[in-house]
Amino acid sequence: MIETVIKVEHIYKEYKLGVISHGTLYRDMQSWWAKICGKEDPNSLISSHHGQEAEKGSFLALNDVCFEVKKGERVGIIGKNGAGKSTLLKILSQITSPTKGTITIRGKVGSLLEVGTGFHVELTGRENIFLNGSILGMNRQEISRKLDEIVDFAGIEKHLDTPVKRYSSGMLVRLGFAVAAHLGTDILIADEVLAVGDAEFQKKALGKMQDLSTDEGRTVLFVSHNMGAIKKLCPNGIVLKGGAIDFSGNIDDCITKYTRSSCNSDKNQNYWENDGSIKDQYFTPQKIYLTDSSNKPLDKIKNKNNIYLVIESEIFEIDPLLNIGVAIRCDNGDIVFVSWLRDYKTPMINIGKNTFYIKLPIDDLNIGNYEALLYAGLHHVKYCIQPGSEPTISFSINHIFQIEFGDNNRHGILAPKIEWINNL
Repeated sequence: MIETVIKVEHIYKEYKLGVISHGTLYRDMQSWWAKICGKEDPNSLISSHHGQEAEKGSFLALNDVCFEVKKGERVGIIGKNGAGKSTLLKILSQITSPTKGTITIRGKVGSLLEVGTGFHVELTGRENIFLNGSILGMNRQEISRKLDEIVDFAGIEKHLDTPVKRYSSGMLVRLGFAVAAHLGTDILIADEVLAVGDAEFQKKALGKMQDLSTDEGRTVLFVSHNMGAIKKLCPNGIVLKGGAIDFSGNIDDCITKYTRSSCNSDKNQNYWENDGSIKDQYFTPQKIYLTDSSNKPLDKIKNKNNIYLVIESEIFEIDPLLNIGVAIRCDNGDIVFVSWLRDYKTPMINIGKNTFYIKLPIDDLNIGNYEALLYAGLHHVKYCIQPGSEPTISFSINHIFQIEFGDNNRHGILAPKIEWINNL
């Protein structure tokens, strides 16, 4: 029987908003006395005594979360911003404690939650490696045997004796991951922080986490908004929504559940309008929607003729490196294609209001649900639209391709019409 290394039972995490007080001396004394007596806080949202007079300036970051993780499992944790993913990982890493509930962990935990977590900024990279190893209960000889392997993986040979306060965010992430992955931890917890690294390091890190699980029997919990990375690494997953578990199981089913939930979260999912939260020095999107030759927003795609994705935007300053892109993603999280405005030799960009029409290759898309995500930045580097908050609309393609006989359930993302011949 495979050992359970993480058992989470009815975890709640409540945060107080604003000042750390209940607003009246009476309620403060109530909460203090309940704590002294080991009883429930009557002013807590999760208390059975909570009523209209109880604390209102609170919210539940985690709400009755229960799950188990077996030894050697790789589990992906996905969810929208604010779903409770980082809070859960901080509790599992013992950085913070739950308001209510119990957690049982068997083994040493190595965490990579934020850039620079666990490092003393005044110490060098070498000194921080030994410090982290000591915290994990390793002696100097054990750490010394791993030192060369850690330094080689992190690629910081030239900067090993430099204080980490002078490291870039990418160097900190590489060193942090190398330390967590090599210094004898039984459970590795990695948050979205891996997104700071470049593509080569991300690939290397994903491969290392897979090796740790399959070859050494270590358990991995991985949080990311990159569904491709989650799918590649983790056979199983957990979907968090509003602080509670919305779904758990096979990672493909988790991704489908998450992406469909994201698509259906807005009433007007096929229409996006800037509420003022996205502003940039160069480019600010205003509206995104689908249209056809009528140039009116479409509720549904009724035919496959001349379907356009429309981007209404305002450009305040023209920079030769300014680029605007659109990614089409299917409901399992895979990117179907990305198109950039600068792919064309003479992009039409003007100061002031701009409207771009992108003709979608509907003929080539299979039946299914899709999302269109907008990106913008300077030469693909400085994004004015951050991952996780991209302007997004969703649309569906249903029964566009008329097939009189045979299997009309074409598998795959694309549905191209390919020529068949007898001879060349």
